[in-house]
Formats: sequence, structure tokens, C-alpha cells
Amino acid sequence: MQGWPSFAKPVEPKNVDERSDQSHGMTRTEVRSIHGDSHLGHILDDGPKDLGGLRYCINSASLRFIPLDELESEGYGKYLELFEKKEQE
Repeated sequence: MQGWPSFAKPVEPKNVDERSDQSHGMTRTEVRSIHGDSHLGHILDDGPKDLGGLRYCINSASLRFIPLDELESEGYGKYLELFEKKEQE
């Protein structure tokens, strides 16, 4: 395990660009912002199999933490449903 925040997929795929990165003697997939063309992190193939097997390792400097109770006031209210607990079947 590494110390980077990791996600199984982007919340909004249209906001990221994926590019081949062959730096440092490795072949990886880089994730970049389509808005600022800034480096966000890399995609690795060692993620949870039940979620597709990918792990988006995102640099913490690329993230902004917003408390759940502030999502609406910060303009992210449409994502509140992602935090709702689902009933088990």
C-alpha cells in the first residue's frame, strides 16, 4: 500500500484526461485535469477487483476536503447521494 489517497474511479470522468506516462523507467497512466492541464496522479491496476480493478492514486495537493455538511453550500449538493447509506438486500 502507498500513502496516496486512492479512488476506484473519478466521480466526473469528463473532468479528467488519461495519458501514457513513461517517465522514471516505468509505463503508467497519468491522470490530468482537463481544466488546468495539471498532473493529478496515476492509475494503477491493483485496485479492488469488485470495483473494476483500478486504483486512482491522486496527489493530496490535488484534492480539497469539503465536510459533508458543507457540500450543498460549496456547490456540490448533487453529490450528497454518494454518501447516503444504502439498505442491504
